Amino acid sequence: MSADQGRLHGLREAVRAAPEDPLLRTLLAEQLLAADALSEAEEHYRAALRMDPTDERIQLGLARTFHAQGKRSAALVVIEDVMSTGRAPADAHVLHARLLLSAGDRAAAALAYARARQADPRSADPALDEALGTMQPAAAPEIEDSRVRQPATTDWQPDDDEFDEIEEDYGSAPGKIGVERPKLTFQDVGGMDGVKDEIRLKIIHPIQHAELYRAYGKTAGGGILMYGPPGCGKTFVARATAGEIGASFLSVGIHDVLDMWLGESERQLHELFEKARSTAPSVLFFDEVDAIAGSRADLRTSAGRQVVNQFLAELDGLTSANEGVLVLAATNAPWHLDSAFRRPGRFDRIIFVPPPDAAARTAILELLLRGKPTRDVDVAALAQRTDGLSGADLKDVVDRAVEGKLRGAIRSGIPEPLSTRDLLAAAKQVRPSSREWFDTARNYILYADKSGLYDPVRAYLGM
Repeated sequence: MSADQGRLHGLREAVRAAPEDPLLRTLLAEQLLAADALSEAEEHYRAALRMDPTDERIQLGLARTFHAQGKRSAALVVIEDVMSTGRAPADAHVLHARLLLSAGDRAAAALAYARARQADPRSADPALDEALGTMQPAAAPEIEDSRVRQPATTDWQPDDDEFDEIEEDYGSAPGKIGVERPKLTFQDVGGMDGVKDEIRLKIIHPIQHAELYRAYGKTAGGGILMYGPPGCGKTFVARATAGEIGASFLSVGIHDVLDMWLGESERQLHELFEKARSTAPSVLFFDEVDAIAGSRADLRTSAGRQVVNQFLAELDGLTSANEGVLVLAATNAPWHLDSAFRRPGRFDRIIFVPPPDAAARTAILELLLRGKPTRDVDVAALAQRTDGLSGADLKDVVDRAVEGKLRGAIRSGIPEPLSTRDLLAAAKQVRPSSREWFDTARNYILYADKSGLYDPVRAYLGM
């Protein structure tokens, strides 16, 4: 057995031992892709993506697998979603350029390739250099926002079968919002008891006890804004809210709203609310909401202010047309949000989501370790040694520990269980990702928070 075959065998055994671990699935899929076992690689990438739908590493790997199989339209669906985050690595831009070039759109391909070279000069691709020649995109170095769609310049049309294939697992084609039915519930959310209680009172109980609320003149529906450092579970709890009441879930990113054409952003925002109304009870979740609901005083263009006005108008239907539509939003920068969104009837509950405390870290670690091979792990001791880490940081701890065990399993062909020692060693390598956010929040509270809106952060910091 060759070394590559031994690696594949060890990873397959590890996946059999922990089939619900997206990291193991991803590592196996990467090895299969490198070995040109494309169908099997696709199978594991799809499985991993169902477990972790927002992981860019998995998305990019699946896009590469589709591209290698000649499934251009399916690859474009995935890679454009990676592009929409604004954090795509250089190799993602290179793949985007290849796909656009194969679709016949040389101008857009040149623009994508320029972004790749700008992000990392080492991403130069001889084949793209030759194909694009000296073609230069207009003002490529000045373009920073890859989340705004570019106008189409090609007659190529995607194969509907490919879109159907990827939509089954992935969500929706560009320009469409998929309606999910999450299986997560609050039992899957570690800690965050205060946040869950607020959501129950404002959102869940009005649906579960509709008659009682109507007796007091209260209708089902409302808006909650969650803020805090990144990686602390805001998106996860929004999805679990929908699962808790069996509601449809619509997750909205910046690219689903913002459009370069005048009036299109407002139209798309209205259509999102219409879809939520038509599938009520529904949870309409806006991630990074400050990007489309920023302070109008800070916006330079009237187009940006019109988007904010449209958003406010849609939210104002919360007591009538929006009954049964539960609007959740998350932001890492609440101080950039237009103050009109905090008016009663809009986002009238504003909840601080801090890094998890010891009890919450224990619950999160138990969830993260579920389905993985372990031996006498002292989760409580590990939780005490990971003070300040967010949920995302704790996932990084577990992933690092798993990767360490995989190195040994690949050599021996036998997967060994995780131990407390493995996890503690991994925890020493992870630093709290929330420190920078709290530095910014501290400065804002000291010099700009006259209303006391951020008193929960002040109390958390002991100021």
